[in-house]
Amino acid sequence: MEKRPLAFGLWFLDQYLELRDKLLAQIFQAQKPKLKDLIRYKLFIRKNMTQLEKINQDITTAMKAKDADRLSTLRMMKTALKNKELEKDKGQTLDEAEAIKILQTLLKQRRDSIEQFTKGGRQELADKEAAEMKVIKEYLPTAVDEAALAKIVEETIAEMGANSPQQMGLVMKAVMAKLVGQTVDGKVVSGLVKTKLG
Repeated sequence: MEKRPLAFGLWFLDQYLELRDKLLAQIFQAQKPKLKDLIRYKLFIRKNMTQLEKINQDITTAMKAKDADRLSTLRMMKTALKNKELEKDKGQTLDEAEAIKILQTLLKQRRDSIEQFTKGGRQELADKEAAEMKVIKEYLPTAVDEAALAKIVEETIAEMGANSPQQMGLVMKAVMAKLVGQTVDGKVVSGLVKTKLG
């Protein structure tokens, strides 16, 4: 079978999404649905899209709105997802958990960059990273609040019977395993574990 270039695959996906939206619009126009029904349906479609499909759709929206900063961030996210997908066996795509993990890595990179830029007095660069973080967070599960994290840390320490700072690494590993797929700040978790273990 002839191997088609990646560029063709991306073009085909973009064309498919555009055509699907046009067909849906035509169907709804003919049926004259209520606004609430149209919104509900669009939300349903959005909910069942993959992360890459959502990003592709939002790239088109950002282009139409001429939102250069958002467009740049979305394209960066798309590239990160596609690069990881290319590492998989031929024909395989990223599942939701894999996509979220990649986006969480991008979020962490920007959080670390903000800290470094702020320390170095480069506030304009820190602000740029913060703006990118805001866009990335839109595609991630709601962050676990600190109170919930504290409870998980306490439960994990109790389950393990941990009682010394030397066990911090083991406790961290166990806590993070419970939080797989959720949006958390590792530094916050580390601080909570350190405090609890004294």
